[in-house]
Amino acid sequence: MKPQTVAVVDYGMGNLRSVAQALRAAARTLEAPFEVVVTDSAQVLREADRLVLPGQGAMPDCMAELERSGLLPALQHAAAHKPLFGVCVGMQMLLDHSEEGDTPCLGLIPGQVRRFRLDGQKHPDGSRIKVPQMGWNQVWQGPVGAAQPHPHPLWHGIPDGSHYYFVHSFYAQPADPAHGVGRTDYGGPFVSALARDNLFGTQFHPEKSADQGLALYRNFLRWVP
Repeated sequence: MKPQTVAVVDYGMGNLRSVAQALRAAARTLEAPFEVVVTDSAQVLREADRLVLPGQGAMPDCMAELERSGLLPALQHAAAHKPLFGVCVGMQMLLDHSEEGDTPCLGLIPGQVRRFRLDGQKHPDGSRIKVPQMGWNQVWQGPVGAAQPHPHPLWHGIPDGSHYYFVHSFYAQPADPAHGVGRTDYGGPFVSALARDNLFGTQFHPEKSADQGLALYRNFLRWVP
């Protein structure tokens, strides 16, 4: 059986090695073969079966490096047809625009990226809420305001309210609340996972989130949108 190719997009930004290692670890638990490649080749992106778009650092730098890389047309073409997983800033890049540096993004999911404005707010224990959010937090399955879990296929087998690892000062605000498929509370509820058609993204880092992160990547590898 020919392995499916999972391309981790190397445009000069992102936690590429850790993402690739986590995907390989997830793939080893599946019966179907997968080949995980870190690539800066437009041709490989066009030929790959699935794509993962990492992101780390400032949005203006990520978008500038993506454009400089020459990978943008191949990424946009692939995003129209193939399963794509955006991680952290890679998820934010799927939206229309970011407040960080007043930066236009990919426009694959309608919406904005907003900065946390939590000055003066405190946790229930009285400690100050700091920005960036850094550390473990719970993810509830479904859009902000949902009373019951909304099980997107990538949540299969993952308990509602599982903990994942976050490092961020900005968050996604999709134009359609239904595109929010995960939510987290940090000074108030915000969207921590996005999905639309063949696109999925998380504000948190699955590759830093132990077993539940691997479970999410495993579901992505099996996902047929």
